[in-house]
Amino acid sequence: MPSWNRVLEQIASYNQGAAALDSVRREYLQRLHEKTGRNLIGYYSGWLQKPNLQGVEITDLDMNGFMNAVHGLDRSKGLDLILHTPGGSINATESIVDYLRRMFGTDIRAIIPQLAMSAGTMIACSCKSILMGKQSSIGPIDPQFGFISAKGVKDEFERAMREVKEDPSRAEIWRVIIEKYHPTFIAQCENACRWSEELVRDWLESNMFAGEPNAHALAKEVTDELVRFGHQINHGKHLSVDDARSKIGLTVEQLEDDQELQDLVLTVHHAYMHTLSNSPAIKITENHLGAAIVERIR
Repeated sequence: MPSWNRVLEQIASYNQGAAALDSVRREYLQRLHEKTGRNLIGYYSGWLQKPNLQGVEITDLDMNGFMNAVHGLDRSKGLDLILHTPGGSINATESIVDYLRRMFGTDIRAIIPQLAMSAGTMIACSCKSILMGKQSSIGPIDPQFGFISAKGVKDEFERAMREVKEDPSRAEIWRVIIEKYHPTFIAQCENACRWSEELVRDWLESNMFAGEPNAHALAKEVTDELVRFGHQINHGKHLSVDDARSKIGLTVEQLEDDQELQDLVLTVHHAYMHTLSNSPAIKITENHLGAAIVERIR
């Protein structure tokens, strides 16, 4: 299959202007579908090419793209969901997962050619398995408010309460720190942490670990690990295929185990990245039949 440069050369050779980006991308999506025999939906964000733009994250607007992509598919063939996203709204993530499960049941596999971070990792955890390569990464799932860790705020407040109880003279020191938060912020952080952890734990238990005698315990252990990496290390921590499988305990398929599949997945990925680099597109939700909704720079 073509490399990054060969895909770019192919786009140029079509001599169709911007339309060549779509033609090449859809050609390889169709080839990947023919290889797997499963439905394909590519969900790609251009946050790497166009950072700091609104709309590159997961939002409720994305539901329109998924509804459009699912329409007309033979849902008995299951779904391979190709993910490339920085994450985003927990509300929107829950709605998307709920919708896809209503359409395909639990027969959904996540394919991560490069990055599916934060809420993107949450979506992957809702699937029966995750397909990753040596270049692929997922990330911690601890919620963020801007660049502030919700769990960090929650733990800081609990530490303040504990230290003041043990030594009331520390109350003034902690007052200066706690006053930087608005009145309902700590409660929002507590709710966001509980919500995201419950979602991932329930999704893992009902799909990836379904049928395991200790499914609930496994789901809790994996969820705790995905939170721990973000809180103790960094929310942007990249977790490799080995981390995901060995350290965290997710059900992960190795992309390199099938050379043809690896080549097709990476060629599709290159085609999406060229589209996001060489057009106003900031997000694409698209199936293997070519039905797509493309969000552009506003």
